[in-house]
Amino acid sequence: MILGLTPADGVLVVSPHLDDEALGAGGTIARLTAAGIDVHVLAVACRTHPGSDPDTRTAEFDEACTVLGVTSHHTAWIDTDAATNPAAHMAELVHLIEAGPRISLRALRPAALLIPAAGSFHQDHRAVHTAAIAAARPSAHAPRIVLGYVGPEDAAWPQHAPAPRPLAVDTSTVWEVKAKALSCYGSQLRQAPHPRSLDIIRALDTAAGSSVGTAMAELLAVYRLVA
Repeated sequence: MILGLTPADGVLVVSPHLDDEALGAGGTIARLTAAGIDVHVLAVACRTHPGSDPDTRTAEFDEACTVLGVTSHHTAWIDTDAATNPAAHMAELVHLIEAGPRISLRALRPAALLIPAAGSFHQDHRAVHTAAIAAARPSAHAPRIVLGYVGPEDAAWPQHAPAPRPLAVDTSTVWEVKAKALSCYGSQLRQAPHPRSLDIIRALDTAAGSSVGTAMAELLAVYRLVA
């Protein structure tokens, strides 16, 4: 059992961009799907730049989600004004996470919600965190577990003192799955010592594991945990 969840439960992962689900929670997602738990990934924004295109980014996302074994995945905004600046579309963003038609809290009624942790260096991540916390407010479809994941760039370039990470997920047995999913994002990975490199991500997960006595781990912030 992982996070107290069973195959009867479901998990919604909200990813600000196409890659954050693997960067921040790839090991946790792999543990969940290996346990037979349905995981659904909502990627909020695909914002392409010179040298990249929507087809490449969505193909990478498709491949990574297949590697991680997720049940379904969807990209909401592709190269729109909302994709460029989610913080300027906060009401739409809250509605998307709470009640969107395909992958949302109301559509799936998941037991757990994984979102970007507070304190990210990236403004889109901060906007998605704020919107997701609002979307998960007490209601008939509110998840009983809300956790925050931290990306490698957040660990390297924190904007302020990071929030406590009191929950650790042992990802020792699924590191190779996470690494394979990350490798799908050829347009987004960088070479070490950039934090968005396989070498640095491995080092961060190893350090997280050493703090709790395992080979590898992901540390998650707890925003709601109802037994």
